[in-house]
Amino acid sequence: MKKFRKLLAVLAIAIFTFTACSLEGQDTKDNSSNTKKEEKAKDGKLKVGVSLSTLNNPFFVSIREGVEEAAKDKDVETVITDAQNDSSTQNNQVEDLITQKVDLIIINPVDSTAISSSVKKANEANIPVICVDRGSDEGEIVSFIASNNVEGGKLAGEFILEKAGKDAKVIQLEGIPGASSTRERGEGFKKATDGKIDLVASQTANFDRAEGMTVMENLLQAQPDVKAVFCQNDEMALGASEAIKASGKDIVLVGFDGNEDAINAVKEGSMTATVAQKPKEMGKIALETAVKYLKGEKVDEKVDSPLELVK
Repeated sequence: MKKFRKLLAVLAIAIFTFTACSLEGQDTKDNSSNTKKEEKAKDGKLKVGVSLSTLNNPFFVSIREGVEEAAKDKDVETVITDAQNDSSTQNNQVEDLITQKVDLIIINPVDSTAISSSVKKANEANIPVICVDRGSDEGEIVSFIASNNVEGGKLAGEFILEKAGKDAKVIQLEGIPGASSTRERGEGFKKATDGKIDLVASQTANFDRAEGMTVMENLLQAQPDVKAVFCQNDEMALGASEAIKASGKDIVLVGFDGNEDAINAVKEGSMTATVAQKPKEMGKIALETAVKYLKGEKVDEKVDSPLELVK
């Protein structure tokens, strides 16, 4: 019995020692990984992956331009991918960036829910993630760079209320279902207009110009007395403006983004206003934040990019 107890004691000590060494080894591994990244940042040899939802939209092209300018200034290598508004494609591209062992991934999600699994995989691989314009519903991100979409939606709603009047019949064209910007812009618009307008239709057109025109054509037939339209991005608004122009109706039309085509449309009078963001600045901030984080500097968890109503 004494020999048996001694054997148990020896086994217990061995297990404790092994566990402690394993934990210490894991800590050393994590610290070593972070130290190596900080050393690379100091030497200007960082490699940053960038996953954009689509490059078939001027807004996201501007984000890419901002990233590229800042990367050139900071001497950072970038690998930029285009998901073409497809969540599966984006998840595959992000997983490829993880396989390439980039130092950090900047993601502009197609869908905030669908991207969660890829963000978690990056977390598991000890690769930090920054989100731009749209967030991730799950997983850890070190910083989120975006305009305050709720406030932008409120700006649009207040302007429509001012122009179209109380109880006016209004249509809303929504963005991609599941995108955080879709939810937030809709939330802000509702805050400003709930109970004050007659929202006769709220339908998705997936942030797409061609869909915006088609959906608007159908809605104008169903709602001939509509007085105003809020589109959750400029691409849908530009499509909707073609449908409105063809109908010959005088309708208040407000977009969101402030891209060049939309601002020109406001000047020409085919759009009434747009809530303008600064996407190029977002891209610059994202890349600069990545470099700061990898150098071991403190970064803000949320960075608000400025908004203004162009009318």
